[in-house]
Amino acid sequence: MPLPSMKDIEPTQLTLNSRFKFRCHKGVKCFTQCCSKIDILLTPYDILRMKNRLGITSEEFLEKYTYMHIDEKTSHPFALLKMSNDKEGKCPFVTADGCTIYTDRPLNCRYYPVGQAIHKKLEGKKTVDEEFYFFVREAHCLGYQSDREWSINEWKVNQGAELYDDMNREWKTILLRDGIPGQERLNDQKRAMFYMASYDLDRFKSYIFGGRFLDVFDIDRDEIEKIKTDEIALMKFGFKYLKYILMLEETLKVKKEYLKNNNQ
Repeated sequence: MPLPSMKDIEPTQLTLNSRFKFRCHKGVKCFTQCCSKIDILLTPYDILRMKNRLGITSEEFLEKYTYMHIDEKTSHPFALLKMSNDKEGKCPFVTADGCTIYTDRPLNCRYYPVGQAIHKKLEGKKTVDEEFYFFVREAHCLGYQSDREWSINEWKVNQGAELYDDMNREWKTILLRDGIPGQERLNDQKRAMFYMASYDLDRFKSYIFGGRFLDVFDIDRDEIEKIKTDEIALMKFGFKYLKYILMLEETLKVKKEYLKNNNQ
């Protein structure tokens, strides 16, 4: 979903069973209006799908189609989709006939007009990460006038958002680190590493296999071979790496030989 104005968000937190009426198609007068002059935050899996759809590297995709936004509260760097530089400010992938990369469109576009977020919740003595939902009702949107009824879960399945949620869930939990005692703002170096491991998969792969990374960390041979050829595995390894450098979990182990040589 594009990042909406707060005035367009209904404050009620919803569940997968919450119901609503909505339908978007070319016959609706507002068709594609929600794809202009907006901020669309991209997830790691969004970029993997989109750069492969276009047949370009992650670095090329990021340079041509995105800009970086640094969140003031968390200091996390995010990739946002760059709108066309004209008076309409349209998404570069949208035409009068709709989205040209529809089957590989970002997660937030899939959810619209539903918004999805995650927060920490206390259950007994245990803190858990809970996903919740909300409606976005923009003034121009006529989709709510439809008689087609959905539960949020039905909409999620229909729009292919389940796979995207599964792929990004671990990354989203990392974003909640600001609620963990002792977590500090990212310095420039960690911010660059966060951005690379999240979004620039091709560069992250070069970082692993083109330098001393494998001399430092004790990585299982099967995992090494998998991340060489499987981008999904590489992306998930990036999440593991982020947890390690942000000191959220000891997800990686330094080789004993490396520790011995550097302690002499």
